[in-house]
Formats: sequence, structure tokens, C-alpha cells
Amino acid sequence: MKKLIALLLAVLMLASVLVACGESSDKKTDATEAGKSDATQAADNGDDGDEDPFNGEDNISLVVWAPSAAVPLTKTMCDEFKAQYPDKTISIDVKPVEEGDAKAQILNDPQAAADVFSFAVDQLTELNRAKALSSPIDYGFDADIEARDSEASVKAATLNGDLLAYPETGENGYYLVYDKEVVTDEDAKTFEGVLAACRKAGRKFNMDAGNGFYACMFLFTGGVKLTGIENESQQFNDYDEEKVLDTLEAFNALFAEYSDVFQSDNVDKTSAGLAISPKTIAAGIDGSWNATKVAGYLGDNYGAVKLPTINIKGTDTQIISMNGYKLIGVNNYTKFPEASHLLACYLTSEACQMKRAEELAWSPSNKNVAASDVVAKNLGTVACLDQANYSEPQVNIANTFWSPTGALGSYIATQGKLTRDQIKTEFDKAIANIKDE
Repeated sequence: MKKLIALLLAVLMLASVLVACGESSDKKTDATEAGKSDATQAADNGDDGDEDPFNGEDNISLVVWAPSAAVPLTKTMCDEFKAQYPDKTISIDVKPVEEGDAKAQILNDPQAAADVFSFAVDQLTELNRAKALSSPIDYGFDADIEARDSEASVKAATLNGDLLAYPETGENGYYLVYDKEVVTDEDAKTFEGVLAACRKAGRKFNMDAGNGFYACMFLFTGGVKLTGIENESQQFNDYDEEKVLDTLEAFNALFAEYSDVFQSDNVDKTSAGLAISPKTIAAGIDGSWNATKVAGYLGDNYGAVKLPTINIKGTDTQIISMNGYKLIGVNNYTKFPEASHLLACYLTSEACQMKRAEELAWSPSNKNVAASDVVAKNLGTVACLDQANYSEPQVNIANTFWSPTGALGSYIATQGKLTRDQIKTEFDKAIANIKDE
């Protein structure tokens, strides 16, 4: 009996030790998660709680890349970020590098590149392949991003299940802008109506038909979709070639008919032509990045709506565009990863996205900002969000897509009236070059 009692006591003692270990492990996990929560809140409002969100980093020196138009505002935001941590020595140098150029500069020498940088979403695959990105997941910011940003923008920043960057904008796309003194809201509903109004006023319509970012609308409107990259080759859906050729024919016929009105030039020529006096442009394709400028040029005559329809074999068909996102990444080679992630999280916070919406008219990825009156009152942002319903995402795109698509677009838009066989030959060539066959 004594041996039995002793054995029972030993079992009870062992059980109590195991329970204590389990509680200790749980508390450690809870403390870790609490620390992450404190850090992410600090990124939004500067409250670093009881723990150091920088995890011991100090004498911090960071370089930030932002597009030229956003450099002054980004400098202000970085100064506000530093002011939230007066006990830390932080230096932040903001330099102008356009989102489209970020990948090339980073891949050229990632160790000499910026610690925090803006980039276009189509660069995500190559930056990830080069191991140039430090993931927000590793620093506990993924839950905050998923809670505050739109599902589409989070998906755009995710590759193979891993969240790799911070959504900076929502739908970063393009739409129709026009001078209401020339083009009425009714005219703006159809491509034919817009061009006819431009001709009547003796002014031009501008779009960059030789740029694959815009020329892809000719393919997408015809039903072509990009489905991913396989063995570094661009993959497509099972599109109906006859429907694609019908669409290319419709665009070509319209451009040929209005060759005196239509011009294919850099997208910035749209806003520039609306700025000068006398104005040379009446309407054109432009993007959210120029919305503030165009609104300032036109005042009460400023018009901005989704892309118009085009008549294809008797049916008014909505033009389909490409819809991209701007992301902020953290360099995997940064010497200050904690500070870099805190800053990236802050620069993409609700407060900073609201400032960009107010001052730059950038479309927000933040759900609260997207639902705000600031966005509702901005015609360009509303047009961008509306056109997003008729767009293909700018993700998983092979490098080989851009030049052949631009070449096809330029051919369709500038070579006058073409035969169907001519169009088919160029289309087949473009697809072959895109697939890099």
C-alpha cells in the first residue's frame, strides 16, 4: 500500500510539472504576439508601449525610394515617423526613383539599393526570385495588413502564399479624362462619341497605344487573359481568336476613321495638352497619378470616367484595361530590418494613405480610406475604382509581354485601315514573341 501511495504521489508531481511547462510556453507565445501587436500599433501612431518596437536598433540610417511626384509628401511622412520616436536617432533620406525603375536598380545591386522602396506589382515575381524582399510576415505585420487593406491588394502583394510587401495603393490604373467644354458626359460613354466630339472641336484624343500597359486593352477587350508564367513563358486562357480579331479590327477601323484626331503619344501628353492655352487635347487616356494636375487644369470642366465602350460588330462592348497596384517593399539586405518594416508599415497606414488620397489623388488600398468622402469627391479616383471592375490584374506577367503588346498596339493604331489578314499576321507575331517561342 505504501508503494502504491508513493507511486501516485510521483505521478501527481510529474503532472503538475508538465502543466506548469505548458502554461509557461503559452505565456511566452502570448507575450510574443502582444509584442508584435505593440510594434504594429507603434507604426501607426507612434505608441511603442512597454517594449522597444525597434528591437534594440538605434543610430538608424535609412534610404527611401519614392516616385518623383510623391517625394515631398514622403519626406513629410518620414519626418512625422521620426518625431514619434524621440528616444531614437533616426536619419531618413528620401530619393526619387519611379516605381517602374525600382526593380532594375535593386537587382543591379541590392546591397546598395534603398532600405524601403515603392515598386509596381508586376515586379514582385522577379524581386522575390532574386531574394530581394524581406517579408512583413517575418516581422508580424501580416495581420495588420490583411485587416486594413482590400483583399485584392493583399492578394496582389502575395506570391505562393507568402505576403511579400505592403500595399500602398488600390487600383493603380487608367481611365478616360476629358474637357467637358468639348466632350459631354453622354459623349464620354462611347469611344465613337468621344472621337466625334474631339473632331468637332478641332482637338486631339491622346493615348499611348505603343505602350504595352495601355495597348493590352486591345487584347483584353477581345477576351485574352493572362493566366500566369510557366517555365518563364507567359500563359494565356483559351481565348476565341476570331473574337480577338473582330476586336482588333474594330479598334483599327475607328483609329483609321479618326486619324486626324487620334494621336498615340506618351500618357503625360494627355495632361500636358489639357494644360496649355489654347488646349490641343480634348480627351485622352490618363491615370490616377495625374488626376490632381488634370483637375487643376480643367477646373469645373474636368471630366473623368471609366473607359468607354467600343462598337464591335454592332455591339457596344466595354473596353477592358490593366489594373495594377503600387507596393512598398523592404530590402532583404537592409542593415535595419526592424526600423525598415516599421517605416514601411507606417507609410502604408490609413493616415498616410488618406494624405496621398487628399494631396495626390492616389487610389487607396486601405478599406477605410476607400470608403471616405475624400475618395468619393475625387472624380479621378472614383473613375479608377470604377474601371477596376473592367480590368485584368497586373500580376504574374512575363517580361516578354510588354514590347510585343506595345508593337501590336502601335501597328493597330497608326498604320491606317488594315485587312483582317494583316491584323492576324501581327497578332500571331505578337503572341509568339510574348511566349518567347
